Amino acid sequence: FKVKPLALIEEELLLIAAALPHLASPNPPPSIRAPRRIFLADGDAMTLPQAHLARVLALIREHLPGIRRVSSYCLPRNLRSKTLEGLTELRQKGLGLVYVGCESGDDEVLRIVNKGETLESSVREVRKVKEAGIKASIMILNGLGGPTLSRDHAVNSAKLVSMVQPDFLSTLHVTFPLGMERFTSDFPDFRPLTEQESLLEMEAFLEAVEVDKCIFRSDHSSNLLALKGVLGKDKQRLIQHVRSARKGLLPVRALWEETRQGQFGL
Repeated sequence: FKVKPLALIEEELLLIAAALPHLASPNPPPSIRAPRRIFLADGDAMTLPQAHLARVLALIREHLPGIRRVSSYCLPRNLRSKTLEGLTELRQKGLGLVYVGCESGDDEVLRIVNKGETLESSVREVRKVKEAGIKASIMILNGLGGPTLSRDHAVNSAKLVSMVQPDFLSTLHVTFPLGMERFTSDFPDFRPLTEQESLLEMEAFLEAVEVDKCIFRSDHSSNLLALKGVLGKDKQRLIQHVRSARKGLLPVRALWEETRQGQFGL
């Protein structure tokens, strides 16, 4: 992606304000059903310099004071350049949620896929986000370790989640819409998980994760089984759901590698 000039961003915000004038008020009438959130697309906004990102948030607040929350994707490594004070400033200017692409909590999986992270580094950066008062949504990629590292990937990803206690948690299934060649060049023993292996990995992940209150979603179209709940109160229900699918008592979707309809992948 490339960075939009601030002048262009302000121009677009003014167009939105003209099209949705209720957002120009800090207290839009509750009877009006309209967007209240902005997502900073189409890449990792945390790569932006602090001053640039702070200015973007200030422009949103200036022209669209009716917006209730601004959110963004981010990788743990791109949070390293942001201090606690800097993140606190961003939260004060409206950044309310970041979707952190941790993908795995297993150091060996992270090393093989060249993620540039470790369990420790991911935990440190997510904790910094939460300390700044910004909500964190963790994303984990099921199947990233293939069958040989599946158990370690599941258990250590659950460990990461348990250590940071995120507000939201989602899992997607790793897919390869452009082919697996680039991935397997560094991971020659890799193969996609079978249906049973994928469900076993999800079961192991859910069994190991320990969180107090976290909204969990595993309902992206790449997932074999749609799962929704609040961890930890729904933990046992979700585990039983996965076990029922393993026994053939619940239908599952086709794996994306079989349908060749991927959107997310490496």
